[in-house]
Amino acid sequence: MIAGDYVLELCNVFYSGQVESGSCFQRMLGNIKTGIILKDVSMTVHSGEVLAVLGSKGSGKKALLDVISRRARGPIRGQILLNNQPMSLCLFQQRCGYVTHKCDLIPGLTVAQTLYYTPTKISGYLKKSKVKQVMADLALSQVANKCTEDLTLSEYRRLTIGIQLIKDPVILLLDEPTWDLDPLNTYLVVSILSNAAKKYGTAMILTMEKPRSDVFPFLERVLYLCLGDVVYTGGTRQMLEYFNAIGFPCPQLENPLMYYLCLSTVDRRSRERFMESNHQIAQLVEKFKIEGGAFRKSSNITGPNSTINHALGHGNKIPLLIGKPSSCSTGWNIYMRLLSATVSFKKAGMRQMFLRLFLVPLYFLLLWTFYREMQNFQRTYITRSGLVLNCLMGVYLLGIVNAILLYPTYRTRYYQESQEGMYGGTLFLLTYNLLSIPFSFITVLGGAAIIYPLIGSFDTPIDYICFASVLWACYLFTEQQTMAILMIVKDYLTTAIFSIYITCVCVTLGSGILRSIKGLQDWLYYATYATQVRYASAYLNKKVFSSPVLNQPLPFDYHHNCSSLNPEISLRDAVTNPFCRYFNGHSFLTERYTRDHADAFNRIWDEEFNIGITFAFAVGIILFNGFLYLIPLPSFVKARFRE
Repeated sequence: MIAGDYVLELCNVFYSGQVESGSCFQRMLGNIKTGIILKDVSMTVHSGEVLAVLGSKGSGKKALLDVISRRARGPIRGQILLNNQPMSLCLFQQRCGYVTHKCDLIPGLTVAQTLYYTPTKISGYLKKSKVKQVMADLALSQVANKCTEDLTLSEYRRLTIGIQLIKDPVILLLDEPTWDLDPLNTYLVVSILSNAAKKYGTAMILTMEKPRSDVFPFLERVLYLCLGDVVYTGGTRQMLEYFNAIGFPCPQLENPLMYYLCLSTVDRRSRERFMESNHQIAQLVEKFKIEGGAFRKSSNITGPNSTINHALGHGNKIPLLIGKPSSCSTGWNIYMRLLSATVSFKKAGMRQMFLRLFLVPLYFLLLWTFYREMQNFQRTYITRSGLVLNCLMGVYLLGIVNAILLYPTYRTRYYQESQEGMYGGTLFLLTYNLLSIPFSFITVLGGAAIIYPLIGSFDTPIDYICFASVLWACYLFTEQQTMAILMIVKDYLTTAIFSIYITCVCVTLGSGILRSIKGLQDWLYYATYATQVRYASAYLNKKVFSSPVLNQPLPFDYHHNCSSLNPEISLRDAVTNPFCRYFNGHSFLTERYTRDHADAFNRIWDEEFNIGITFAFAVGIILFNGFLYLIPLPSFVKARFRE
């Protein structure tokens, strides 16, 4: 690829969109203030050139990048052409790149891994060679094995640029790549971009709010915007000639980029200055429309490639669409990226391993220390019921905690990459579940082994497997429930509170532990059938209170025996013998769960049915999440995750 192979043109582009931020409710109602953001913008940039879009805050710099990338939400008029072909969203995603101002990378991955696991059409040895080349070009080779969270701001910005360069874009948009960088790193980043543009034949379009004089030699083109109007666009050196010709020469020893930026900025220090500067800028805009045509297509590049090959760029439409990587290849890249970030021996990786593997066993070990001294007296019915409640609430809450602490990082990265058309939500969710579900099974299995001896005397290993599986299904349910909420709610704390609230309500009503199910009103009683905890709790309670130890009358303590109680204990018996409330586990469960139906007990305690329904809830919410990620999100929700 050589300079002149590709040309991007904007012809008389108008864009109307949101000019003031609004609340979520206002976005839902469409009650937000809109206006014209870009007004009759025309510009040209060729392969191998660097174009700087300059302007003060609110001038429309980012809106221009969003319009070119087809991310803008609002009506657009005019033409955006790449080699005389309309710039569609598909074309931009396949052949162009966009480095946003804020890009969240996955912690735990090294620089080399971050670049290597970026989905592209090349793989294997070719991709490794490409990664090494890009790292060398961006001065990242010396930090190739450094984790993303340990990078300096300059290194982090260069890495985000490298993620796009690894895909060989013909046009690369960069939103404020030098923001908050010191002068040395600003010079380094811009010089690297200039060298990369010429080496790869990529047209670079970057926005800058405060350009320094030392970056002037690296900019072939410049575009000045003021409130959406074009004050000047064309070659940077020709800019000096143009403004000198219209009576605004740049003073000696002044930074020309900054001088003409101030000239293109509305002065708001007083009403008089505002009116004067506004009138002057309006004159500059009109003057450039009349006299700027010759400067618009000029640049600093000289030589055989200084002009566009019109036969190639306009007369013949060369094929631009090259297709996307296969879903299998992309899914493998995403899965390996997740796995590498999780099993990393760096700080972020160790944190993830602890949360995924050791948090649940640690919780059950804590439970074991509190419940290991249980004795077989009447109070053990309440104690064992509390143990079942703590087991259920533990896996439910830890499923929420793991989703809150681990999932948002990958979710945010997915939202950013999905705008580039790399993959869809279903593929992302599938790869995440392929990693998360095995880890969750291992950790719950280990935790269940700790608490299992206290639950009851089960006869076979199958009982232990069923016990652990029920807890695992509960863990999966709240994890997936929280992931579903995180799809549309950006704030982690809000999501956690909402998910915990739903879970606590379900446990309170459906578990039969905090309050008797048979004492609920009819509509609440039947509503419990729609909760997973009803079936999981029924299975666990049945296994606990059907153990041989609890099938006989238990004494109140060492001095009060209950063996003379009749199994069909009545209110009169309870009054005359206040120490012994429950004859056995069967009577305890009858009080907590059954209503006035002769066969209610048999229907409620069907073990296979309860296990099946408990897993049906977990599988159902996994499938629901997959369906949820297929539905296009409303624009006001997407706006929360744009960056």
